[in-house]
Amino acid sequence: MKHPFYGARRMKVWLRNQGYWVNRKRVSRLMRLLGLLAIYPSPQLSAGGPGHRVYPYQMSGVMVDLPDQAWCADITYIRLAHGFVYLLAIMDWHSRYVLSWGLSTTLDKSFCLDALPGALRISKPEIFNTDQGAQFTSREVTGWLEAQRIRASMDGRGRAYDNIFVERLWRSVKYEEVYLHEYQAVADVRTHLAVYFRFYNEERLHETLGYRTPHEVYFGTSAARMPAWEAAV
Repeated sequence: MKHPFYGARRMKVWLRNQGYWVNRKRVSRLMRLLGLLAIYPSPQLSAGGPGHRVYPYQMSGVMVDLPDQAWCADITYIRLAHGFVYLLAIMDWHSRYVLSWGLSTTLDKSFCLDALPGALRISKPEIFNTDQGAQFTSREVTGWLEAQRIRASMDGRGRAYDNIFVERLWRSVKYEEVYLHEYQAVADVRTHLAVYFRFYNEERLHETLGYRTPHEVYFGTSAARMPAWEAAV
């Protein structure tokens, strides 16, 4: 618990240095039994809906070097003391700026629809990239994008690297916030994540951004488009 960023490989080496000769497979099993296994989106989060339209992946070969060229969105889950909650984030691909996020105790598409207007009040992307989950392929969500003249893009099946930047976001959220706390209720998650996402956007320095913050890269020197959820925290 002192080093929640240690995965099975590092833990195996650490244990061997302490005199416990174990292999990675055993460490993984024991960490899982102790509830120390890293939490990643389960396969069910990307399950498609029957009859839903799937759009082709449009990011191959695209050089994204400006804000709002492409946004990405994804859903992960966070364990509570009893149960779990789903977390959705919409992020600008170039700056890594989190434009909007939401929590839900179900995988209903409604919390995706609730998060979209908040992001679009800031700006509008040319491309909106997601996985093929039923929430994103639903007619309500794709219809919203079409009405806004935003090109929908969807990852290929089993290709997590198609949306690599939002996967890196989940890693940061979990290792820097979620694993350090034991949430009792959804309200606890909401309070902690509001603080964390403000830190992530405005204070956390990113090596890939030249040690600038997402806020600096996305907004430049102007904060005129700062979303209300940030200003209120």
